[in-house]
Amino acid sequence: QVQLVESGGGLVQAGGSLRLSCAASGRTSNKYTMGWFRQAPGKERDFVSLISWSGRTTKYEDSVKGRFTISRDNAKNTVYLQMNSLKPEDTALYYCVARFDDIALMPQAAQQYNYWGQGTQVTVST
Repeated sequence: QVQLVESGGGLVQAGGSLRLSCAASGRTSNKYTMGWFRQAPGKERDFVSLISWSGRTTKYEDSVKGRFTISRDNAKNTVYLQMNSLKPEDTALYYCVARFDDIALMPQAAQQYNYWGQGTQVTVST
């Protein structure tokens, strides 16, 4: 089992920045794709960003490209999401995800991820 704990959410004005962190514990290894999904009220969980176990490959949903940056520190079993130029439409509950993925398939479908954190709320005001 892998446990994921997110932190760093909060309330920020439009145009501001936040940095989310996700610490993994348990049966962790370096061969996990990790990333972020988000869920706004009344909507499904949507892909935001992923990073391969090596950190060499990243993926972003189109609306966050150029504003969000994902990174990871494998020595700390932690993945980060730096969010800049935040918009009200970024408001959502942000979930950290992980899956064993030694060949870096990095699927963007939520059902492909078997490990989820409890979520951290990000609210962007106008």
